[in-house]
Amino acid sequence: MTYQVPRMDERESRAWLALVWTAELLPAALDAQLQAEAGMTHFEFMVLSILQQEQGGAMRTTDLAAAVNATMPRLSRVVGKLTERDLVERVGSGEDARVVHVRLTTAGRRELVRAVPSHIELVRRLVIDRLSPDQLEALADALEPLVESVDPQSRRGFLPGRAPST
Repeated sequence: MTYQVPRMDERESRAWLALVWTAELLPAALDAQLQAEAGMTHFEFMVLSILQQEQGGAMRTTDLAAAVNATMPRLSRVVGKLTERDLVERVGSGEDARVVHVRLTTAGRRELVRAVPSHIELVRRLVIDRLSPDQLEALADALEPLVESVDPQSRRGFLPGRAPST
């Protein structure tokens, strides 16, 4: 019996490659714009955005790492850089000395607010304005089950109407 290499048909290949290239190219474009115009990486923007969505602007580091899909070492490095820039602060938990919270500072909130308009403008130019309302709905309908598939713990914090997990 001969082993046959699995293949995709043309439609499957087209959809898969479009998804892969979007996943590769879009983050780089978002990162470049945020670095040039706001002096922060896209990952830093995500950290600040998640914190801004939290009541009180603070989260346990473990929950924040899960919400931004980061390892603890990566999050720790980024939080250290954001702390040096006074955009976040580390705060101990009164109940458990082992627990550390990351809190958005007033300066962090201000920088995030400053970064949002040009970020949204780029997102509109690259994605939103290129699709019809029906295509946007279809895109969300197509991608949400994929997100559920690759994130069964529902770590992400950016779905509409859903607060980040705490």
